[in-house]
Amino acid sequence: MTAVTDFLLNRSSEPRLESPAPDPATLDRAFACAARAPDHALLRPWRYLVVEGEGLEALGELFASTCANNSDEKEIEKLRRAPLRAPMVIVGIASPKTHPKVPEIEQVMSAAAGMSFIEIALQDAGYGVMWRTGGVAYHSSVHAGLGLEEHEQIVGFLYTGTVSAPKPAVPRPGVDEFVRHWP
Repeated sequence: MTAVTDFLLNRSSEPRLESPAPDPATLDRAFACAARAPDHALLRPWRYLVVEGEGLEALGELFASTCANNSDEKEIEKLRRAPLRAPMVIVGIASPKTHPKVPEIEQVMSAAAGMSFIEIALQDAGYGVMWRTGGVAYHSSVHAGLGLEEHEQIVGFLYTGTVSAPKPAVPRPGVDEFVRHWP
């Protein structure tokens, strides 16, 4: 196999991230990779928001606003601080188009593939990433606060920055545990 395969076999999510975040040229290259995601009918059913600096605090407030009035203050503070775990958060948004031959689910999968391509490109450039969702990704007030249209949905929050301390290797399943030949 190739260096690409070796890279994929060694990639991991990195939860401990610090500055610096990717520079504009690196980000542009990563987004260019996202545009290479499988995309039936070339609908480009995705878009991305880059959140940095004071925007991270605003995103934290938006996350905290999803808590009910009777929520535990500790839970609210955890949501408020979540975006501050990295110097940059990229919000991946599926933006499906109406098309007679391309169902919405295929378009959402295209957006998710694009997020994965961004993740791989940023790791290849030497940055760490952690793809997260959680309840905030599906909450209508977060969608409204980020300016999503009615038909759009969040496919993930990609936390990115420089790895401050690598995490221990995660055991992976053997191929025989999840692959079968049919019939």
